[in-house]
Amino acid sequence: MSNARRVPMFPLGTPLLPGSLLPLHVFELRYQIMMDDVMAREPHEFGVVMIERGYEVGGGDVRAGIGTVALVARSEEVDDGRRMVLAVGTSRIRVVEWLADDPYPMALVDDWPIDEAQDDAHDLEKQLDEQVERFVALVRRFDERAPSIDTRADDERLIAYVYRLSSSLPLGPADRQAILSASSSLDATRRLVTAIDDLDALVRFRAGLDASDG
Repeated sequence: MSNARRVPMFPLGTPLLPGSLLPLHVFELRYQIMMDDVMAREPHEFGVVMIERGYEVGGGDVRAGIGTVALVARSEEVDDGRRMVLAVGTSRIRVVEWLADDPYPMALVDDWPIDEAQDDAHDLEKQLDEQVERFVALVRRFDERAPSIDTRADDERLIAYVYRLSSSLPLGPADRQAILSASSSLDATRRLVTAIDDLDALVRFRAGLDASDG
């Protein structure tokens, strides 16, 4: 049985992953109204989904069915009514039904926790760590200021690590959405491994490097 609940929704051009920060410059009136409503209730939460086709401004977009709850950490109103908001992704949601955008997007959503079974994870984690290390080394050949990426801490859940890497690496929105939509932590890890492999190949192609070079 569904435990769907009504949630204000903020469609964006890129997905929000759990654990990631989301800075928002809220200038559309309907989203200013939404933020007023969000801040009037506890907890100060709204949903974020990626726009698969269309645009953020003006409506008429096609939205993804899997998104993330965003918790407002800070909200400031400036003189002309705009809001400067900082939120953090907390957990996954699945859209059950879109409601009327009146005056802002609203949906019935279910919580959608991920399956975190760890069977056969060790080899895949090792492959992921090696790929990240190689990719960072590759990027540093062209920009020595490229930041390092912390390896997984002993107490860090695999899915949290995957989400952190996915937010830190220059992946495209479609890759991040695929990782967010994965059925399990292992599936998400496999999708990230594939995305990094594609990213590595793209960097090498643009730099004119052979796949065996470094």
